[in-house]
Amino acid sequence: MSVEVSNITKLYGEQKALDDVSFSVEPGQVVGFLGPNGAGKSTMMKIITCFLPQTSGKVAVDGFDVTDQPVEVRRLVGYLPEHNPLYHDMYVKEFLTFIGGIQLPSKMVAGRVKEMIDRTGLGVEQHKKIGALSKGYRQRVGLAQAMIHQPNVLILDEPTTGLDPNQLVEIRQLIKDIGKEKTVILSTHIMQEVEAICDRVLIINKGQIVADDKTAMLQQKSADASVVMIEFDKPFNSKNLMSVAGVRRVEKISENSCRVHGDKGTDLRPVLFKYSVDNGLSIITLQKEENSLESIFRQLTSQKIV
Repeated sequence: MSVEVSNITKLYGEQKALDDVSFSVEPGQVVGFLGPNGAGKSTMMKIITCFLPQTSGKVAVDGFDVTDQPVEVRRLVGYLPEHNPLYHDMYVKEFLTFIGGIQLPSKMVAGRVKEMIDRTGLGVEQHKKIGALSKGYRQRVGLAQAMIHQPNVLILDEPTTGLDPNQLVEIRQLIKDIGKEKTVILSTHIMQEVEAICDRVLIINKGQIVADDKTAMLQQKSADASVVMIEFDKPFNSKNLMSVAGVRRVEKISENSCRVHGDKGTDLRPVLFKYSVDNGLSIITLQKEENSLESIFRQLTSQKIV
């Protein structure tokens, strides 16, 4: 078992950032760790990487406990945090050589630095100062330093932030290739990224795991409901809308708009049109949404549901 999280709770004073969270990740998996801002993603990643102690519960990486054996855990984990900490006055190759010298036998450093520069596409930029790089290239440097010691587990917090479309394709493929032999847990807000890279999805909301399944299975589940986005010309009564036949849930977007969730195979548009006529409302927008991972994410994490 590469990563095993058991009943983790984290308190900041009276605020509960994580609430009895449990999951495990096997070698050879790329797991997308999703959730809205403040859901507890970064806190969980910092606990796994020994940067933050849990209030209760246990985390083990390849059998080593993060509390009792943090040195062993750090040897096994590569970590790219959300705010990528780099020495901006150092040159790219110089920085990676410095990091390699800390974590590797001296005879291995030069070879690993070259390999990481090649794999992350830093060849053209390797003799530039990190502070002179674009955000996308700085992100590549961070990814290279996270992988330089050949960790068994890679923890990536928003790894593709700032990358252009071409860089996205390259880095996503790199992460997929790494995931064939190592354990990768990545946090992202980009649903297309999860669909492109991840074998499995964990969704966390308000400190609790609300979904844990294979990516394809979650996408299949998202197809089990009909979702329509509707905007009226003035405020509407959401409780009144809930009484319409076939409507399961109403997710408010604004005073005048919402997403309406119905049963599988139901086309809600005719009954919503009738509802608008009966209630003296004009429809500005009426659009059936495509089933996607993004829609199930909204369903599980939206706070404006009646």
